[in-house]
Amino acid sequence: MTDTPKSPKKLVLYVAGQTPKSLTAIANLRRICDTHVPGEYEIDVVDLRQNPKLAREHDIVAIPTLVRELPVPLRKIIGDLSDEEKVLISLKVEG
Repeated sequence: MTDTPKSPKKLVLYVAGQTPKSLTAIANLRRICDTHVPGEYEIDVVDLRQNPKLAREHDIVAIPTLVRELPVPLRKIIGDLSDEEKVLISLKVEG
């Protein structure tokens, strides 16, 4: 049996501090990933208040913004990620 492991999905969530919207986006993202791609994702949370230059470097125009870096092509979605179907479709996260 040669099950080839899937490459993990690399997701980066850009937030601005511990605001309610940021915390909601983090919780929604973890729930969506745990439900649809358990064990197949890696999430990095980047606080732009601690490192504001990253917003320009990574072309972040609004927060929270979720970026799927892997697999390519890069995909972005803006907001608190409360619309699960929109997140799955926009980022092509599922399976």
